[in-house]
Amino acid sequence: MIALTLYTRNDCPLCHEMEEVIAAEMPKFNARIQRIEIDGNPDLEARFGIEVPVLFVNDRKAFKYRCTPAELRKRLARETQS
Repeated sequence: MIALTLYTRNDCPLCHEMEEVIAAEMPKFNARIQRIEIDGNPDLEARFGIEVPVLFVNDRKAFKYRCTPAELRKRLARETQS
């Protein structure tokens, strides 16, 4: 199982864009996603600030701001091989 963690903000167009890419590609892989909104969490706001969305794959930072479907597929495929 591939663990995806998406750090996001509520009113963030880039976050919504990345969520759509993830939603379209996830069914092709054995993956689950945890969406964490950083708004209102001082520790996460300090850690990420305005640098969202950030996607971690198996606890490793994989993408910040944007990822294409092809980039995400390539990254997830690499996880299934390791």
